[in-house]
Amino acid sequence: MTKVSFITLGCRANQAETAVLEDLFRDKGFVLADQDAPSDIAVINSCTVTGEADRATLKIMDRARRLNPAVRIALIGCLAQVQKEKLLALENVRWVVGTARKMSLADIIREDAADEDGSDAGRLIVAPIRRGPFSMPLTSSFGRRTRANLKIQDGCDNACAYCEVPFARGGGRSRVFSDVLAEARALVDAGYQEIVLTGINLGAYAYESRTIVHIIRQMEKIKGLARIRISSLEYAPWIGALAGLMQPSHKLCRFLHIPVQSGCDRILAHMGRAYTSSDVRVLLERIVRKVPGVMLGTDVIVGFPGESDSDFEQTCDFLESSPFHYFHVFSYSHRQRARSRSFKGAVPAEVIHARSLRLRALSQKKRQAFLNSSIGSVGNALFEQKKGRYWVGHLDNYVTIKLLSEQSIRNRIIRVKLQELDDGCVIAQEDGG
Repeated sequence: MTKVSFITLGCRANQAETAVLEDLFRDKGFVLADQDAPSDIAVINSCTVTGEADRATLKIMDRARRLNPAVRIALIGCLAQVQKEKLLALENVRWVVGTARKMSLADIIREDAADEDGSDAGRLIVAPIRRGPFSMPLTSSFGRRTRANLKIQDGCDNACAYCEVPFARGGGRSRVFSDVLAEARALVDAGYQEIVLTGINLGAYAYESRTIVHIIRQMEKIKGLARIRISSLEYAPWIGALAGLMQPSHKLCRFLHIPVQSGCDRILAHMGRAYTSSDVRVLLERIVRKVPGVMLGTDVIVGFPGESDSDFEQTCDFLESSPFHYFHVFSYSHRQRARSRSFKGAVPAEVIHARSLRLRALSQKKRQAFLNSSIGSVGNALFEQKKGRYWVGHLDNYVTIKLLSEQSIRNRIIRVKLQELDDGCVIAQEDGG
C-alpha cells in the first residue's frame, strides 16, 4: 500500500483543502502517514504570501527527503501555481499541480501509477483558473481537532500592490450555497461543535444574491452546532452588521481578524487599500460598543517600499490607540508578480527588524491588557487537548483557557470562571453558578 503524508502551510483555506484531499486519498486506497513519519509520497500544500513562506516549503521538502531519500514529492497550492517549472526541477519533485487541478491530485497520481511506460519524469499541471461558482467534495475529518475549517470562497480581485494572491488563487469566486450547508451539516454530524468559515477574501462571498451573512444565519439553524467562527475579513463597512450576530442568543463567535496592513493613510493608498485608518477606527469602535468582550486582531506589514519613520510612527500611534487587541507583524518581502516589486524606497532590513520588534512588543502589551480585563469573568470554553497538567481550550472570543480536570473533557464545552494569567493563557476553574 502506498503511504502518503500531507503537510499544510499557510492559511485556513489550505487546511480545509488538505482535509478534503486526505479523505479523497483514503477513499482511493492510499494509506495516510503522519507528516513526521517516512512516506512514499509527500504532498505539500504550499503558501507563497511571503518570502518566508517560500523558504518554509523548501525546508519541508528537505525534511521529507531526510525521512525517505526516495520519497516522491507532490507540490500543490499557491507556490506551485506561480513558480511552476522552477519547482519541478527540484530533487524528488514528481508532481507540481496548480490551483485549478490540485483537488484532483489523487486521480493524477493513480493515473501515473497505471502508466505502462514506467516513466518517472516530473509532471507539471498548471491549468487556467476559471471564474464562477465552485463545489468541493464534502469532508468531515480534521484529525483530532475540535474545530473544523469550512472553505466557502476562493481567489481575490483586490490586486493590492504587495500581493500576488490573485495570480496564485485566481479571481474571486464563491462556493455553491447548498454545498456549503451540506458540508456544515456533515461536520456537525461528525461531532464538531465549532466551524470556522474560511476563504481567501471571505467577505466577498456572493452566490445568487446570498452573502456570508446568509450562510451564518442558515448555519445557526443546524442542531448541535455551538459556534461559528470567521477566520479573517478584509475591511468593509458592512462588517459592523455582524455585531448583531455576536450576541448571546446567536452562535457567531465574538472574534474578528481584520488585516489592515498599515495605520498610515499615505502607505495605505500606496498599497492600493480602499480605506483610511479613520474608516477602520469607526468600524472597530462600533463593534466594541455593541459586543462586550469581543477580541479584535489585525495583520501589519512593516517596511513597505517608501515607508518613512514618520509613516511608521503613524502606524504605531494608530495601533496603540485603536481597539485592536493584537496584531500579526510581517516583514515586507518582494513578490514576483506584485506591483510593489518595482516601487522605489526600499527599507533596510535592519530598520524593518527594529520596527517589527517594536510592534510585536506593543501587540503583546495590548493582548496582555485584554486578558487582564477578562479576569473574574465567566464564559464557555471548548476544550481541545491536554498539555501537561491542564486541559487547554478557547472561549468564543479566542481567549486560551487552561483547566485542571482528571477526566477527559476533549470536545466538551464547559462554563468556567477566569482566575489568573499564565504565559498568554488564562487559568480557570469550572463555574457551577
